[in-house]
Amino acid sequence: MGEAAHRGVDFVTRLILGGGDRTRLREEVEAVIRDPQAFLKDPLRRDFAKALLGSPRPPETPLREPVPYRPWGEGLEPEVLQQMERACQLPIAVAGALMPDAHVGYGLPIGGVLATDNAVVPYAVGVDIACRMKMTVLDLPVRDLERKAERLKKAIEAETRFGVGSTFRDRREHAVLDQDWSVSPITRQNRDKAWSQLGTSGSGNHFVELGIFTVPEPGDPILGLAAGEHLALLSHSGSRGTGAQVCDFYSKRAAELHPELPKELRRLAWLSLDTADGQEYWAAMELMGRYAAANHDLIHRHIAAHLGAEVLLDLENHHNFAWKENHFGKDVIVHRKGATPAGEGVLGIIPGSMAAPGFVVRGKGQPDSLRSASHGAGRMMSRKAALAAFTWEKARRLLKERGVTLLSAGLDEVPMVYKDIHQVMAAQADLVEVLGRFDPKLVKMAPSGEPPED
Repeated sequence: MGEAAHRGVDFVTRLILGGGDRTRLREEVEAVIRDPQAFLKDPLRRDFAKALLGSPRPPETPLREPVPYRPWGEGLEPEVLQQMERACQLPIAVAGALMPDAHVGYGLPIGGVLATDNAVVPYAVGVDIACRMKMTVLDLPVRDLERKAERLKKAIEAETRFGVGSTFRDRREHAVLDQDWSVSPITRQNRDKAWSQLGTSGSGNHFVELGIFTVPEPGDPILGLAAGEHLALLSHSGSRGTGAQVCDFYSKRAAELHPELPKELRRLAWLSLDTADGQEYWAAMELMGRYAAANHDLIHRHIAAHLGAEVLLDLENHHNFAWKENHFGKDVIVHRKGATPAGEGVLGIIPGSMAAPGFVVRGKGQPDSLRSASHGAGRMMSRKAALAAFTWEKARRLLKERGVTLLSAGLDEVPMVYKDIHQVMAAQADLVEVLGRFDPKLVKMAPSGEPPED
């Protein structure tokens, strides 16, 4: 009998003699085997843990017949399908789905949904943890978009900040700063940085827009708005630099714990939620969710106050997150990387591009999509390809045709780099019901030359 096996038997014997629960013996042993490092200070388990650390770990088999996943939409890139299939071959995978806006990402594709067994994959959540959408309908007349355009522009310029490292000179305050930032060494170290970036939007595909929200007849009572046109504010951003630091630290930690993974699966390394690392990441991820929500809250509150407007409706949802849910009768962890929660009756926002409409939707709870929908139109090409393919002259011509005024953006975010949002919505008609349409009119994004945070 090897040293680890000997210490394992000794641990089980002492556990039973000490009055431990016999029905949980297997669970107790597996917990130590999964993460012996976490038990080195436990008087009962430390000898077993030390013996395991001194023994070669049996390699896990990362590749297997993939668990089922269903794609939505047509013409998805072969590399996107390949990424999804690889994710579904992980030993922790339970089920998957691929949304119609899907495109290539790191590890899991953008638009990929992955359910796992008691484990979280940092890169399946994404770099910009808890990136989210928020829409606020204001009590201002729609005609202000033309008659008082300069006033609206000044409000956006004064109350937002874009770009990597962007901050406000006078820091903004929010109750999220009073929460426990010591849940992870990364959040503790980055609290001051997070505070400095509070209420800002970053770069990449993040935006703040004013436009027209149209509620069709007769108007859904859940929105509490009359049918017709309303002036609305729409924003898209996430957890800024601190969220990126959380992803970077814990994705590297996950890779260290799974050296057996082949190169193409390294970014799908996971953390068991039975381990200290897994619990730390989960707590940090949830804090980043609240922090991202705080960023949007401040943007919307300050712009509304600047304009002296009352709020008629606030609506938001997030993506790039993991949720504990029950699917197919099993408790699982659902990762939605660039995918919107679409449980039955759940409201969400699916944007198009700076010159294409977005939609307020209500989920239908489709089980095969893991109750998910797309998070936008989805890119058709990489940023590098976009810079080579388009010019501002062509982009401005299209924006003028659509009645859109662009305050700032990068050429890699022009409308032509995105899929047709109407085709995307048609492909997921079984996932969501459209309740209203948002057409952007004043758009602000990070200026050209800013590296993306998405």
